[in-house]
Amino acid sequence: MGFWSLFLVASEPNLQFLLIGTLGAYLASSYSNVLLADARRDMNKVVFAVFTPSLMFASLAKTVTFEQIISWWFMPVNIGITFLVGGILGWIAVKILRPPKHLEGLVIASTSAGNLGNLLLIIIPAICEENGNPFGDKNICSSRGLSYVSFSMALGGFYIWTIAYGLMKNAGKVYHGSQLGSNLVKEDGGGVSPGQESMLSVSVQPVEEVGQNQIEVPLLHDKGVKLWEKLNGILHNIVEELMAPPTVAAIIGFAVGAIPWLKSLFIGASAPLRVVQGSIKLLGDGTVPCITLILGGNLTQGFHKSRIKRKVILAIVCVRYMILPAFGIGVVKAAYELGFVPYDPLYRYVLMIQFTVPPAMNIATMAQLFDVGQDECSVIFLWTYVIATVALTVWSTIFMWILS
Repeated sequence: MGFWSLFLVASEPNLQFLLIGTLGAYLASSYSNVLLADARRDMNKVVFAVFTPSLMFASLAKTVTFEQIISWWFMPVNIGITFLVGGILGWIAVKILRPPKHLEGLVIASTSAGNLGNLLLIIIPAICEENGNPFGDKNICSSRGLSYVSFSMALGGFYIWTIAYGLMKNAGKVYHGSQLGSNLVKEDGGGVSPGQESMLSVSVQPVEEVGQNQIEVPLLHDKGVKLWEKLNGILHNIVEELMAPPTVAAIIGFAVGAIPWLKSLFIGASAPLRVVQGSIKLLGDGTVPCITLILGGNLTQGFHKSRIKRKVILAIVCVRYMILPAFGIGVVKAAYELGFVPYDPLYRYVLMIQFTVPPAMNIATMAQLFDVGQDECSVIFLWTYVIATVALTVWSTIFMWILS
């Protein structure tokens, strides 16, 4: 296929995303007042607990086999590379541009953690539905693509709620520590009493030596306790993510798809539980339009003023839409040449597009959870998602041109 034909195929899904997202933004605005913050929050709960798990189970149970699960082993490595490279580039940007200390974690999280689930649920099936797509029959392409996206979503959630969660949690500590310090200074009329100074040092700084007379054994014990608390917190977050409805649905879907006798209960014209599979698929069909409307409504929060510099936003955009996609082409091509990745062009396309997506929406949830950088996060999301409509179209065209 010609480059222009592929460009038309790649642009239509992004135009659909832009139109429905714009409708969501209008419904969330003061002109409509239909999709207000509370409505979006409730709608998001339904999508998270019902629609998305239904879509993931229906697609995985129908298309996945045990052999395919084994052949997809490179995807978690690929996602790990996106986080590693994006995180390093974000750290370099932070050191050069020097944003406020409490926003450093937000910047690094935005460059490393991509939207590996919801946005791909919109893009991949829409591209498969196009008549000129280079991935073959639209029905087979769509089913297979949803399986890849479901796997990506489950893996992405694991990475996001460990790496990005740690960055945002640390940013919250830095922000609230600095706020406590400034409040103590204001209350004392510009001076800091010895008692306040000790409070400030404990709040803002990491654990320091208490004094020369402090014996070493209790200090090591305290460090061991704090390290165990951190590990316990990380493990708790991982378990919570694994118990989230979409992840549980993905695990069950993999099990049903991989075990032939279970699959025969749900899939096929003579399957005894085919009505259950049909009902679950019907629920899953509501996922994409709801996600897009919510996303459009949430982006309206980015019109608020924030203290983040334009250079920082530009750096995030350059990392996510210029450096990472080009790096991703090299990674996937090298993996294919080394035999780590199967021939399937759609699978390789999904691996490449994982390097090109905007920041994960869960970062906004974490900013709200730790009460740090919420306005700045909204501004970053507004610009990165608006630019994504163009960047994804261009890079999708390049990826399909390389693979076709």
